[in-house]
Amino acid sequence: MPRSDFDITIIGAGVVGLAIASYLSVRRKGASILLLERNAKYGMETSSRNSEVIHAGMYYEAGSLKARLCVEGRDVLYALCRENGIAHRQISKIIVARAQNELPKLETVFKRGIVNSAGVRMLDRAETLALEPHVEAVASIYSPLTGILSVHELMDWFYRSAIQNGVIVQQRCEVTGVERCADGYRLTLTEPDGESTATSEIVINAAGLFSDRIAAMAGIDIDAAGYRISFCKGSYFSVASGKSKLLTRLVYPVPGNEFLGVHALFDLAGRLRFGPDVEYMRENVLDYSVDESKRDAFLQSIRRILPSVESTDIAPDICGIRPKLQTQGSQARDFVIVHEKERGLEGFVNLIGIESPGVTASPATAQYVHDLLW
Repeated sequence: MPRSDFDITIIGAGVVGLAIASYLSVRRKGASILLLERNAKYGMETSSRNSEVIHAGMYYEAGSLKARLCVEGRDVLYALCRENGIAHRQISKIIVARAQNELPKLETVFKRGIVNSAGVRMLDRAETLALEPHVEAVASIYSPLTGILSVHELMDWFYRSAIQNGVIVQQRCEVTGVERCADGYRLTLTEPDGESTATSEIVINAAGLFSDRIAAMAGIDIDAAGYRISFCKGSYFSVASGKSKLLTRLVYPVPGNEFLGVHALFDLAGRLRFGPDVEYMRENVLDYSVDESKRDAFLQSIRRILPSVESTDIAPDICGIRPKLQTQGSQARDFVIVHEKERGLEGFVNLIGIESPGVTASPATAQYVHDLLW
């Protein structure tokens, strides 16, 4: 039987692809593993443009992959950070209801948190204001297990781990074709100096924003499968340092149907910013500009949490793009993580729609992918 060039190929070196490469390099010792990245460096898209939050797991439907992998990943991630000196802080957060009519939705989130082992508790108005006296709230959910981390340091650790265990990482290398062949899959690779091919017994599609395109290359009807990605831009505005001292932890509003709402975030340096908002893009393009005209809308959202902030206190900051499976106005979708053997694609694993809580879930996602294949 013909021998493939590689035993395992992972497409996409964001935080999830890196986590998978690191994990498989330990669990499948002796396997030849190739990690492909279209950009000049790993983690340049969604993985490096997000809130850098370690989520506790209270938002997601019980039994969903998001719920399961978030909670499992959370505990592994904290241990990984402690043991390897990855910058992080278990800062905690509250989710605030500003008015009585928001209490039923807050209660729903709280119940999910209890079922999902998120370690949450409900606070009344006095308890909430004791924690954060500058917010407006009639009640809140307190999440002591929520944290923040340096996603860049996490990705660096996964990368070093993978390299040390023999993974070959090829950057500036875009997959432009996927074909089933006798020894697995033949991949067409486009690099700055030309085109080449490589064969692999197993292919793991962790291509993030472009994961649906890779699935289509493998012959899957992405519309029939429900795999088509919508690019959803999320912008952030930073808050002047004088006002950043008014909060001490992350503060979120009661979530809507499509996203968690513009929320207050700290980075590890103590800088406060608010975001992300939701902007479905008409065309799936990588536009990372932050529109100054969003200032007034952001200010309204920010004042729902921190009423004393003025327009002059905020400035455009970063933005990221989420790979959403749902379209604008529709209900949130779960992660798609599937070994596509029922489609006749033995050894081909799709990871599609890996948005929040993808960073938190990344270590558990790596184990889940391993267990799908072996």
